[in-house]
Amino acid sequence: MGLAETSTLFLLLGVILGKGLPSPLAGKEAWNYVEVRDGAHMFWWLYYADSQAPGYMDLPLVMWLQGGPGGSGSGFGNFEEIGPLNRDLKPRNTSWVQAASVLFVDNPVGTGFSYTDRPDAYATDVATVASDMIVLLKHFFTEKAEFQNVPFYIFSESYGGKMAAAISLELTKAIEQGAVKCRFAGVALGDSWISPLDSVMTWGPYLYTTSLLDDYGLEDVNRAAEDVKRAVEQQQFKKATELWSVAETVVEQNTNRVNFYNILTQDPDERVRSSAGEDFIALQTRRHIRPLHSQSLSALMNGPIRKKLGIIPQNVTWGGQAEEVFSYMAGDFMRPVVDIVDQLLSAGVNVTVYNGQLDLIVDTMGQEQWVKQLKWEGLPGFNKLRWTALNDPASPGLTGAFYKTHKNFAFYWILRAGHMIPSDQGPMALQMLKMITRQA
Repeated sequence: MGLAETSTLFLLLGVILGKGLPSPLAGKEAWNYVEVRDGAHMFWWLYYADSQAPGYMDLPLVMWLQGGPGGSGSGFGNFEEIGPLNRDLKPRNTSWVQAASVLFVDNPVGTGFSYTDRPDAYATDVATVASDMIVLLKHFFTEKAEFQNVPFYIFSESYGGKMAAAISLELTKAIEQGAVKCRFAGVALGDSWISPLDSVMTWGPYLYTTSLLDDYGLEDVNRAAEDVKRAVEQQQFKKATELWSVAETVVEQNTNRVNFYNILTQDPDERVRSSAGEDFIALQTRRHIRPLHSQSLSALMNGPIRKKLGIIPQNVTWGGQAEEVFSYMAGDFMRPVVDIVDQLLSAGVNVTVYNGQLDLIVDTMGQEQWVKQLKWEGLPGFNKLRWTALNDPASPGLTGAFYKTHKNFAFYWILRAGHMIPSDQGPMALQMLKMITRQA
């Protein structure tokens, strides 16, 4: 399929909607498909950096990877978190396009506008996800050769972080072998599913210390977590995913259905209730995939955005294969990738971990636990450091985050933010981006 470009972002979209929207960017954008395997088609969407000075060639390129697996970067990450426009098609003041060119990729195959022609083309593990992305990046940096010498960062959220770690390691190898031409500058793992078991094992203590569990509830949640632990230790990862689902139900029952993505937010209309006969895959897709495909976002993506892009096959619906993506990855879901992070650090890759204070599904306590397990030689030096406070850009004088950095590893603790940090604390997230990419 041919490349589609426009020099005035969303001008066409404004016409389509009859709203006469002005273009929020002076730059341009591009999008395309790459067939990464036979029958496996991945969609990417690039926004060139919008900055008066410096120009986009003097700013980094950031690839954003969404979670799920099955969450769409071109949709959720773009219009709900860091893109130039929000879901209502109004300019976002904290868009990352101010500080970088941003590349959204719908992955794994079947996510967002990406699609498969047949069931055996879905990815079933992060190794396949990583190899698919290397094929896409090879095509991207060939097609957009001007970005080959621009610092390239991978930023991620949730399960996207697990994929980002594996992709970063394969990309490092591909660059060394000359298979991909790019200037890889680092990976940032946001509220990332790096060590699923460490997250599950700290749910109880985290909820208890935030007064969301009583003693009985703590006992129930810890017991459910131990069941998950046994399955992981026995390498029964499909069973562990099922028991993880059970543990979430136990959490809901003991907390009056706390929001896993922000413990201070609760919307009774969005509560997920398991129904009789529903298997754990169906329940988990309702809990963690469908919230990334709200009715209003789906209407936007399958309506005016689809029309604007002009290259989406007639039989492809945005998000139409998302639940299959999650289902096919279920056997790999609970596998840790801490060893991959260790390999990245040992190889000299810049690695950043950032996490939201109010996130439960990937709570900060669990992130700290797996970081302490790293075999990286710089860990003792990192542990000796005290963290540094950062002012909240939106509220001068108020602490917005803490951070600690040593050699090629950094950790950011983002306050008053849940799982989706750019949505909850946009100004702080933008400042963090600039710090990680050495612009602040």
